[in-house]
Amino acid sequence: MQAAVVTGGSRGIGRAVVERLAGDGATVVFAYVSDERAAREVEEACGGRAVAVRADVARPEEVERLFATADGVFADHGAGPLWALVNNAGVIDHTPVGALTAEAFDRVMAVNARAAFLAVREAARRMGDGGRIVTVSSTGTAWPSAGEAVYAASKAAVEQLTRVASRELGRRGITVNAVSPGPTDTDMLRTGASPEAVAGVAHMTALGRVGTPADIAAVVALLLSPDAAWLTGQNLVADGGLV
Repeated sequence: MQAAVVTGGSRGIGRAVVERLAGDGATVVFAYVSDERAAREVEEACGGRAVAVRADVARPEEVERLFATADGVFADHGAGPLWALVNNAGVIDHTPVGALTAEAFDRVMAVNARAAFLAVREAARRMGDGGRIVTVSSTGTAWPSAGEAVYAASKAAVEQLTRVASRELGRRGITVNAVSPGPTDTDMLRTGASPEAVAGVAHMTALGRVGTPADIAAVVALLLSPDAAWLTGQNLVADGGLV
């Protein structure tokens, strides 16, 4: 594992992925939107193996700048060309369909679906044979909750993008897979659900708890490993046996 780009890498699952990949020896460039303090903490935790880039990945020009910056970082570190992309950036909106605005719909789709497309496009242009692409989806596509219409729709789009990209890139030995976390102990979960709701869903899993960011990072690392070379176009559900 040499050179990786991770979107949404300053907090939660993204941070855990960056730290896991850096710990496994990769040079990682990760995008963040606004929390510079958190981004610098990730850099420090990774001991120089991770570089933060401020970028709104819903904007094509900023995605292009992110990957161009990554090219330079990888060259400076002797890491070689881009080898892995992890699409993790995401937002959620809990507004019921009847009250959801077109602007809110567009925002969630831009961050969750369009940004994933833009990043996969840039990766496809740069990645050598045998690369890896992993996109973070959600069990919300299979087990949606009220108030998650646009979120579930955006993640469903990502899952289909993953399947098509796997067909297009497979002859180059590039695998493209999705990971669908169940409820995971992140800011997104804690701000969107009460402690009672979190405890209730934990009780419903086979393992009796919600996931941790490190749990999901481990599944991502599995898909990036040489042992996963025969897995592509798949959606691995990582939810502790909930769905």
